Amino acid sequence: MVKAIVGANWGDEGKGKITDMLAETSDVVIRFQGGANAGHTIINDYGRFALHILPSGTFYPHVTNVIGNGVALDIKRLIAELEDITGQGVPAPNLLISERAQILMSYHVLQDTYEEERLGGRAFGSTKSGIAPFYSDKYAKTGIQVCDLYDDQRLMRRLTDAVERKNILFRYMYQKPELDVQALYDELMAQREALRPYVGDAVQFVHDAEKAGKTILLEGQLGSMKDPDLGIYPMTTSSHTLAGFGAVGACVPPTAIKDVIAVTKAYSSCVGAKTEPFVSELLGDAGDELRRRGGDKGEFGATTGRPRRVGWFDTVATRYGCMVQGATQVALTCLDVLSYLDEIPVCTGYEIDGQVTDTFPIPARLERARPVFTTLPGWKTDITAVKDYDALPDNAKAYVDFIEQQIQAPITMVSNGPSRHQITYRIPKL
Repeated sequence: MVKAIVGANWGDEGKGKITDMLAETSDVVIRFQGGANAGHTIINDYGRFALHILPSGTFYPHVTNVIGNGVALDIKRLIAELEDITGQGVPAPNLLISERAQILMSYHVLQDTYEEERLGGRAFGSTKSGIAPFYSDKYAKTGIQVCDLYDDQRLMRRLTDAVERKNILFRYMYQKPELDVQALYDELMAQREALRPYVGDAVQFVHDAEKAGKTILLEGQLGSMKDPDLGIYPMTTSSHTLAGFGAVGACVPPTAIKDVIAVTKAYSSCVGAKTEPFVSELLGDAGDELRRRGGDKGEFGATTGRPRRVGWFDTVATRYGCMVQGATQVALTCLDVLSYLDEIPVCTGYEIDGQVTDTFPIPARLERARPVFTTLPGWKTDITAVKDYDALPDNAKAYVDFIEQQIQAPITMVSNGPSRHQITYRIPKL
């Protein structure tokens, strides 16, 4: 059986915890898109970790962790991540890297940085991890696959062609130094042996695992709002963040994806440029307080450390996010964070040009949206030790019931703390 764990919102929903938790009873965990531009924070018996490239099943010795062909593979970050976790006592993971995955090159990071610098006040708020240039090259057919590392002549030919194009861009658009093909080739040669033990035919492996009835988790990065087709374009990422892309990026049969778990926080958070539309945003002292209390160490990006923008739960965006993900169930995280509040506003509509709607709009209209709130009573008590959903305060359960009704997707899991087993299970009312 294949399950996909994806974000219903802007990313940062707590997908790493849910994947880590469900990996305990799984055989295979696959990263199917994105790169090192976002992190999944996991807290378990080994400690606290922010994974950027490694799949979140890394901490289980029985799991085969696959980096799929849809991932932007940053080799340097991967090697550093492996050294980091094993240095903290974690056994080396069972890892398989698709030979069809493409390599995120050092010049992608340079180009990303140069472009944000060129845009100035119009910048996208990129993490400068090279993601947009990487996917641009992939679809322009100038990318370099992992398998190319082990064919010297092909690698040099592909690299020469890529650098020829990049140098025109670097010289004339950015007025930056040109790249040296030989230096880049040598850099890859130094990395390929470290990678070799993990590289293999992930396509055949995944199909064989699915036919054998193995439990497979597809792990998505970011969330629905960041999808370049169905999200808040152009303030999106450059890979598809939807469960449907798992059929491509992880190479599983589309008919095999039977369960889509959309993850959403009990409030909203987002890392991105201030120009990015974020309708339910909470500013000022109240926003600072929610940011400070949020997550397990406050709402700060796992990759950049940047303060996340925070806001009240947005049912308009989340209902849309669950719809485009095809959510069969929802995991609601960080409910415990709201325990300090007397009252909790929930964004249940957008006012656009004098009209109120609960349908998520296209980006041009979203920029003009203003939030319409419904206020619910808080519960004002610590819930982090609760192990049974029914033992939660009545107002906490009423809050979950209200959200479920609004987003029209069944909430089956409610997380009440950052650790692996701080989770309660709920019978949906839909």
